[in-house]
Amino acid sequence: MIILFIFYLHTVACIYSFTKRWQESHAGWGLLAVGLIVLVFFVGWTMADSLLKFFVEKKGIGVLFDRDAMALTLLTVGEVLFLYFQTIWRAKKRLHSHP
Repeated sequence: MIILFIFYLHTVACIYSFTKRWQESHAGWGLLAVGLIVLVFFVGWTMADSLLKFFVEKKGIGVLFDRDAMALTLLTVGEVLFLYFQTIWRAKKRLHSHP
């Protein structure tokens, strides 16, 4: 169930990114944004799973929170933190660039 929720969350992020980039420029940039999200998702999931393999068994904590769910949760938290700090950085950059 957690895995399905995280997949849905990433699907919504892809749709949002595609629509935003498509409206700002054109569909090519939207496809590029979706490709980047998909690439980061699969590579990040693999890296998080490899990292958790050293600390957690395959069955994880319970039926709903196995190692794959933990890896996807770790990935999503990392992505959210990255996007949050990137947004703060962009906002500060915009604030300081306009006198």
